[in-house]
Amino acid sequence: MDFIFDWNRAARTGLPEAVLCSAKSTEQITEILAAARARGARLLLTRLEPAGFAALDAAARAGLDYDPLSRTAVLGGKVALADAQVAVVAAGTSDLPVAREAVQTLAFSGQGALLVADVGVAGLWRLMERIEDIRVCRVVIAVAGMEGALFSVLGGLVSAPVIAVPTSVGYGVAEGGRAALTSALASCAPGVVAVNIDNGFGAACAALKMLAMAAPSRGEP
Repeated sequence: MDFIFDWNRAARTGLPEAVLCSAKSTEQITEILAAARARGARLLLTRLEPAGFAALDAAARAGLDYDPLSRTAVLGGKVALADAQVAVVAAGTSDLPVAREAVQTLAFSGQGALLVADVGVAGLWRLMERIEDIRVCRVVIAVAGMEGALFSVLGGLVSAPVIAVPTSVGYGVAEGGRAALTSALASCAPGVVAVNIDNGFGAACAALKMLAMAAPSRGEP
C-alpha cells in the first residue's frame, strides 16, 4: 500500500477526501477501493476516464456508480438529496463534463442541484428564460469556456454568490481556458469568485462550505 488516505477529513473540514484518478495507476485505484470497502466507507472518485474505469477488474468495479460524462464514480451508493440550493449553470453543452462534475460532487454530499445548461450569453434570451429559477438558489456555480462572459452576466443578475469555473473549452486565444479564467478574475460584477480551470469539484466543495456556514448553528431555534 503506497498511499495514506485522509479518512478523517470530513470530520475535520466538513468535506470528505476524494480520489483524483488521473495520475494514479489501475493498481493504486484498486488498492484505494479495497481499503474503502474494508472500512465500509463511501468514496468519490474524480477524473476517472472511461478507459481507466474499463481497466479496473470486476471486483474493483463492483458497486461503483460510474458517470462517464463527468468522469466521476461513487462507491457506497447514493444518498437522499436535499432540495436544490445550488444552481450549476453551464454556458454550453461542451461545458457539461465540468458542470456534471460539480453536480456529482454535490450529490455525493447529499446536496441537490439545479443544472441549467446551454444558456451562454451568445443567446442571452436562453439565460433570461431560466433566470428566475436560478435566482431561487443560494449559491450559483457558473461554468463557461471561450471568453467566460457568463460569469459577469450572472453576477449582475443574482443576489447569490457566483463561483466561476472557467473551462478549457475554446480555441485560438481562448484555448486551454486562460481567457475565461482572466475574465473571471477581472469581473466587474461584485460577488464573483473563481476556481481553477475545469475544477467543477472545487467549485462544488466551495458551495458546500458556503451552505454550511449559512446554516443555523446547533442550539439555535
